[in-house]
Parts: sequence; C-alpha cells; structure tokens
Amino acid sequence: MISVKRSKNNPIIKPSLENEWQAYSTFNGCPIKKGKSKILLFRAQSIPKKFESTTFSLSTIGKAIESSSGKWNVQGQLIVPQEPWERFGCEDPRVNYINNKYYIFYTAISLFPFRGEGIKVAVAISKDLKTIEERHLVTPFNAKAMSLFPEKIDGQYVVIFAAHTDNGNLAKISIARFSKIEDMWSENKWNEWHKTVDSHSLQIPRKDSEQVEIGAPPIKTPFGWLLIYSHIKNYFTENDKIFGIGAVLLDLKDPQKVIAQTKTPFLVPEEDYEKNGTVKNVIFPSGAVLNGDLLTVYYGGADTVCAYAEMSFIGLLASMNFFDSKDIHKKISNYKGSHTFKRIFNDPILSPRSDHPWESRAVFNPAAIKIKDTLYILYRAMSEDNTSVVGYAESYDMKNIKVRGPQPVYTPRASFEEKRIPNGNSGCEDPRLTLINDRVYMIYTAYNGIDKPRIALTSISVSDLSNGIWKWSNPILISNDNIDDKDGALFPEKIKNKYALIHRVNHSICVDYSSTLEFLNRNNYIDKIILRPRPGMWDSQKVGIAMPPIKTKYGWLLLYHGIGDDKVYRVGAALLSYTNIEDVIARTSYPIFEPETEYERIGQVNNVVFPCGAVVKDDIVYIYYGQADTFVGVANIKLKDLFEILSV
Repeated sequence: MISVKRSKNNPIIKPSLENEWQAYSTFNGCPIKKGKSKILLFRAQSIPKKFESTTFSLSTIGKAIESSSGKWNVQGQLIVPQEPWERFGCEDPRVNYINNKYYIFYTAISLFPFRGEGIKVAVAISKDLKTIEERHLVTPFNAKAMSLFPEKIDGQYVVIFAAHTDNGNLAKISIARFSKIEDMWSENKWNEWHKTVDSHSLQIPRKDSEQVEIGAPPIKTPFGWLLIYSHIKNYFTENDKIFGIGAVLLDLKDPQKVIAQTKTPFLVPEEDYEKNGTVKNVIFPSGAVLNGDLLTVYYGGADTVCAYAEMSFIGLLASMNFFDSKDIHKKISNYKGSHTFKRIFNDPILSPRSDHPWESRAVFNPAAIKIKDTLYILYRAMSEDNTSVVGYAESYDMKNIKVRGPQPVYTPRASFEEKRIPNGNSGCEDPRLTLINDRVYMIYTAYNGIDKPRIALTSISVSDLSNGIWKWSNPILISNDNIDDKDGALFPEKIKNKYALIHRVNHSICVDYSSTLEFLNRNNYIDKIILRPRPGMWDSQKVGIAMPPIKTKYGWLLLYHGIGDDKVYRVGAALLSYTNIEDVIARTSYPIFEPETEYERIGQVNNVVFPCGAVVKDDIVYIYYGQADTFVGVANIKLKDLFEILSV
C-alpha cells in the first residue's frame, strides 16, 4: 500500500544543445554510490549526424554527479564506441560494484539499420568511474539489459538479462552463473549456457499480451532480491503499448525463483515529460537505491529525459502478491493489515427490507455526517421498479444502526429525476453530504431514464435534520445539461473565495467553482481535471470521488473509487494541496480497499465497494460504503496510517 512520489526536480537530466553528444536525448539513468557521492550513468543521444553513409543519432554513456543541493551536474561522456561490436552505439548502462571494481553492462550496437544480430551485451570495467580499464563483448547472441548481482550467490557470480530481445517474440528473462568473473565474457561459456537456454529463464507471471523487461540492477533486501522491471501492456499492439514499472522479489539463495510480484504497475506515464518525447508514453526503470525504508526508482521518461520517484519499500512489499505465504515476514503482514481499511463487521449494517417496498430491491451508497454525538446516514434505496430514493438511519457509536426510518426522507420531485420509462432506472442516486454554516447540503445524481445523469443539489437546516423534519430546499441542477456527470460533492469551505464542486466528468475527477451555491455557470464549466484514470493500473478505466474531501493538517484528503480493466470497483486515496486543490500532493499506487466478502462480490453489480460517506472521530476515518450495489457496510482506518501510505 503505497503512494509513489515523483521528484519535484524532474526531469533531473535533460538534453542540452551545449553538447552535441547529449543534444537529442538523455535518459535511462542508473545510479551508484561512490564514497559520499552519488553518480548517475545515463544513455545520451547525439543530434542526428552522418556516419558511414548513413544518418542517425549515436548513443553514448554519460556521467553525472549529484550536488549537495540535489542537482545533477553532467560531467561528460564515460563510454563511447571504440570496438567494432559497438560502433553504432552504447546504450542503457547498468552499473554495480563488486571486487573493488565497477562493472558497467550496456547494450552494444554493431549494425545499422538496427537488427537482432547486431544488438548484444557488453561490459566496461572501471576502478574509479573516471576511466575505463577494460571493455568486453559479453554475449555472442542477441541480448540486452544485463545486470550483475552485487555479491556472489552460492559462491558464483550471477547476472540477469534479457535474451533474444529483437526477434519479434517475447524475450526470455534469464539468469547465468559463473565461477570466475572473466567467464562472463567467454564465448565458449556462453555457447555452453545457450544449449539449455530455456532452463535458465526467470518466470515472471504476465498475460500473453504483456512483456516484461529488466529494469534496475537487483537490490539485496532481508526479504529477497528486489528487481524493478518494465511492464509493457499491449506489447504486440504498436499504438496501444503502455510502459509501466513493476517489481518482483527473488529468492535470496535461488534468484531464478520468483516469490512475490506487484499486482499491477505502480507507475505509468502521467506527466508531460513521460508522455511526450522521442518515444511517447514511456517510463522505463533503469536504476534503484534503497536507503532504509525509502526506495528511489530512476527511470527514463519518453526516451528523452532522466527522472526518479520515491516510495516506501515495506509499502511496496505489502502491495505484492506472495506466491509462498511462508516468505511473508511479520513486519510486512503487520504493515499490510494496518494500511488498508478494516471491515468492522463482515455482515452489512443495512440490508434491503421486503416490508418496505421503496427499499425492497437494494440499499447502498450511503452519505454520512456527524453532528454532535449522532451519525446521520442517508442512503440510496431502490424499489422493485428501479426507482432510487433516499433512506435514513442513525448511529451513536459510528458502527451500529440504532434508528432506521420507515419511509424515505427524500424522493424525486423534479422533471430531471422523475421516472420517464416504466421500470427503468430513475430517481435520486448516491447522495453526499457537506455541512456549510448551519445547513447540510446534499448533492446527488439525478436521473430520469432519458437525459444524461446530472448532479443536483438540495439542502436542509441542521436543526431540521436533527429533529427529523425533512424540509428540503427545492432541488436544482448544478452540472452541465449535455454531459454525463456523476459523483459530485462540495468542499466544506470556500476555495479561492468560491464554492468548489468536485465531480466526475466522463471518466476523470474534475473541480469547478462558483460564486454562489446556485452554480449559475454550470453549462460553462472549465472542468479542471484533478485525477485521471491510469492506463495499466487498478484504476485504468474511470475514477470518481467517494465522499466530500476531508480537511487534514497535510491537505485535503480525497478518497475515490476506481475501476480497472477487470471491472472491479476499488478505493484509493489522494492528498490535495490547501493552496491549490488542483495540485495532487500524493496518490496511492494501489487500492486501500477492495471487494472481499460475499456481500461485496455478489449483488446487483458484482465486485463493488463504493463509499459515499466518511467521518473522522478520534483520528480514525470511518467509511460507509455500498456493497455490490445491494447492501451497506462500514470500515475504518487510522488517520496516521493513511498519512503513512501517502508518505506525509
């Protein structure tokens, strides 16, 4: 359970016209510690120039050093083509330190136009990362992305790499072991190894349409070798490829054995420097550093710039699927258990009632608000003819229902929500409650079965709500007439001296502002996007808010639901800046709540957890949520654990 934070300094290295050799691109940086310094080796491409009757961008390997201020200063080129087997370029360095020397593996290009037989692995050896003492061609066959494990395993030197990457098929992620370091560039040793190439493959689980490629050099941890890799979705569909970053944990004694894997990528292209460049929509991991619990992953953005992002290492492990539960350390289990919402009850707190026709079909998606010592729950209820109304319940301990109304407290009253098609869906759906001054504002989705779903607003005084007097103001529409708009809520205070409406437009979460609560500008919204779906991740299809944002000491806490390619509704979290709510400070890479119980997996819509209400009491966040569009449940989490997930 993690949020991944990109550096505010990104991109940390970018092309510079001052040096021809790095004028076209600078990307895929791999870091290494040298004393107190941190050095980054990266691939640089020159501006296209003529070489042996052809014109292309030559790749070389540059070097940068991090300053005390965190700025990366480019020092120049470390590796340039010298040998025939690298005459057309040296690409994508991966460096490790062993036996008092730095071993820099890179892709050596010997043929142009580029093709498999001219793409192989080479290694450069240096004592000081200032001069190269030796360089060798490593593989006699097509291969890329080799990394050396930073220590011997069972008395042998071990490398991991991708074999046969350029023959049109999926590459084999392979392990090779050597008794002597010099054997790594022995053609005879490799020819012998290649006779049983399939037996050396690393089986990283993936779908048939996906590809995995080696990213950063392996990092030794108490739990296993951490390998950050490139996860490519839609690999065989050129225009639909999604380059993300995932991770696996390999067995310490047998690194060919995968013991855990991230469920989906934890990072996909979102920023402009990741989406636009030499190759669009690419983030490619090339190095990683683990310092305590802080994991820093370096990557290339759009094959043009170097960047990095940070996350909790234990949080990353807790987000993995472990294939052997015995490998899960107690610390990981404890972290995972405290960093997701916990169900207070396995059974629903509200279920449909056959003796109440107006809520006999389903009760779900509840709003919640706490006034003094009473929790008020207003929930969506459906009759057998698919009309949605709002029901009412109370709790005094945040979890047990003590009062439940015999009649709906809010029913369709306007043409935009009254049924137009017999037995079709219609009514007042998915309420959210916000207290502003002495009135409670309820925003809900209004639908008449013909027009697009839109957002409506009504309100009630705190006094009337507390006394069960259901004297609501006349409902008004506050969203665009021509746009499918749902999942709306008001911020509980003005933002930039205006009322702020957060809502889902199409598949993204947007914010719009109004000087008054009538939102007279509703047909001219700018729809400033706060959160978008993330292709390749758990929230790849659409995102929508859960409940109104909650003000905290770190910013506005926004819980949201996301739907992935598997059509499962899960819950994530984001933190928005006080000063600019369009600025997302943090966002969880993995869901913090998802369907598990029978009530959440089976119902009107299977596999749904859908919160619409939340209350904070004693620094615990309680959420009230719909279960499979049929029941209502309650879950909670400590606020400090949410902050820890969001790394604040």
